[in-house]
Amino acid sequence: MTALAPAIWGTTYLVTTELLPPGRPLLAAVVRALPAGLLLVALTRRLPKGVWWWRALVLGALNIGVFFALLFVGAYRLPGGVAATIGAVQPLLVAGLSAGLLGERFSARTAIAAVAGVAGVSLLVLRADARLDAIGVAAAAGGAVVMATGVVLSKRWTSPAPLLATTGWQLVAGGLLLLPVALLVEGPPPATLTSANLTGYAYLAIIGSAIAYALWFRGIRALSPTHVTFLGLLSPLVATTLGWLALGQSLSVAQIVGGLVVVAALITAQTQRRRPAKRPRPLPDRLIPADQC
Repeated sequence: MTALAPAIWGTTYLVTTELLPPGRPLLAAVVRALPAGLLLVALTRRLPKGVWWWRALVLGALNIGVFFALLFVGAYRLPGGVAATIGAVQPLLVAGLSAGLLGERFSARTAIAAVAGVAGVSLLVLRADARLDAIGVAAAAGGAVVMATGVVLSKRWTSPAPLLATTGWQLVAGGLLLLPVALLVEGPPPATLTSANLTGYAYLAIIGSAIAYALWFRGIRALSPTHVTFLGLLSPLVATTLGWLALGQSLSVAQIVGGLVVVAALITAQTQRRRPAKRPRPLPDRLIPADQC
């Protein structure tokens, strides 16, 4: 179920290029977050209490607001393949943070799977003529750090409120942080929107945020953050596959190999070696009364 979230996020590129107005990525980010968050808050009728006012703001900034802003900068200043490859280091970051903040074991198996994931994504999306930009690289790396921190803190701070309410709080907080940035950078929304634009925005808000983030945060509650963040490697895999199926983009041998490496890294990260259970001690044939022990 958790894997559905990054798989859905992998459709964002197709929806953005085919349905949304060009040159408005921050508007798309605001529409993804704020309406979806308000909808979930209205449905659950729950507001934060006590420390959860500032915790919801921090988590909303890390998981959505600041992350989307850095993602926007990285996407505009770097080729998509470079940004995706830098973002693929997130499982390694989450594993390190989980070891420090949650006491989870950082195993060699996890490290190898994380490095393989980065290599697989680079083969899948990176191009030989890609050029680097210092600000873009810093933004992409910062986005990976911010999202990794948000994932680990979401595990450390488990809200007593229902899952949909907590998801709604974070989406509202992130959307409110993004709104002034979008207005400052891109100006007011377009005066007219086509039916295709409205369909795309509705998809991003309902499917891409309300449902996908609820599944994502549910997975963080139920699973190890390291296991959850490895599933994020599905996003570039799904995006590349949809580009091939829906847009007629060609796939090279290197991309196919990269996709297989990503799948292998996912399987390696999700399957842990289990120690054999200890055999229970046999009960005595005859119970001895306590006063005779």
